[in-house]
Amino acid sequence: MSGFGPETGTGIDWAGLMRAGLRGLRLHPDQFWSLTPAELALMLGVEEGMSGMTRSRLAALSQKFPDRVAASGEQNTSRTEV
Repeated sequence: MSGFGPETGTGIDWAGLMRAGLRGLRLHPDQFWSLTPAELALMLGVEEGMSGMTRSRLAALSQKFPDRVAASGEQNTSRTEV
């Protein structure tokens, strides 16, 4: 397969991706192959412009999407409050 891969700067570096997924992330082969490229990129932290999850971002998401809807007169019991 000449003309593709890391040595030419074109194509997909499957060996490198497999090393990162199977060794680095410790995925099983079936887990690795079921991922989309976007999911793998996110897990590897190569998504441009995205930063890691912060405590304040998690708290904001917990408020927006609570584990359960509070009944009237009951407080939302979010588990992210510290």
